[in-house]
Amino acid sequence: MEPASDSLERLVPAGLDAGDATGNATLELHLARYAFAARQLQPERVLDIACGVGYGSQLLAQQHAGISVLGVDVSEAAIGYARAHYSAPNVEFRVSDALAFEDRDGFDSIVSLETVEHVEAPGALLSHLSSLLRPGGVLVASVPTTPSVDLNPHHLHDFSERSFRRLVERNTRDLEEIGSFRQRQVVPLRAVMQRSEQRMADLRRGLVGYYARHPGALLRRIGATLQHGMSNHYSTLAWRRLPRDAG
Repeated sequence: MEPASDSLERLVPAGLDAGDATGNATLELHLARYAFAARQLQPERVLDIACGVGYGSQLLAQQHAGISVLGVDVSEAAIGYARAHYSAPNVEFRVSDALAFEDRDGFDSIVSLETVEHVEAPGALLSHLSSLLRPGGVLVASVPTTPSVDLNPHHLHDFSERSFRRLVERNTRDLEEIGSFRQRQVVPLRAVMQRSEQRMADLRRGLVGYYARHPGALLRRIGATLQHGMSNHYSTLAWRRLPRDAG
């Protein structure tokens, strides 16, 4: 069973229609995030947590000689697809929930892109990932920094770049920020309203009723629109774990 290619939940590059402008633009954003993450990596053992169908894990492995990448995702369908299409001698895939995932050896780098907004306890996830990081290792994570929960039912939390940094600071230890990467994506309003592109079938329905039940979400949407116009913004941040005796 292959993962659905018409869902906002995950991207399947080979399943995108040529005419799906938003889906293809989203893929380019994801690839750019992985390229940024690859530039931050510390060899040699890398974890790509919530790796989806695995194209990003393969990209990470191709950027550095002598590294091994473990891609982990909760979806058996996604991991089955990853094993079939993106496995390599230095790329392995495993099924696991991110919070339940354990590893005795630790990792030199951990990448978790567009994951934090999906989980019920984002602080617990960041704390867990930090605990899997070796001293001197690098954590790279990304979130949308404009509202997304109102439109995307798979998202549970809205973040600004500031609130994301605070979440990391409150829930991790010994991490020093070493890099950031910001992205902007114009929202095709007509396509959104008409759900005319493949992956937009997943957009939240009954939006007026949702805003009536969640007035704070409406205020966040109005504020973001006034500040940014019809565009989504994303932030990818990188941190290095300091030695215990640093400072």
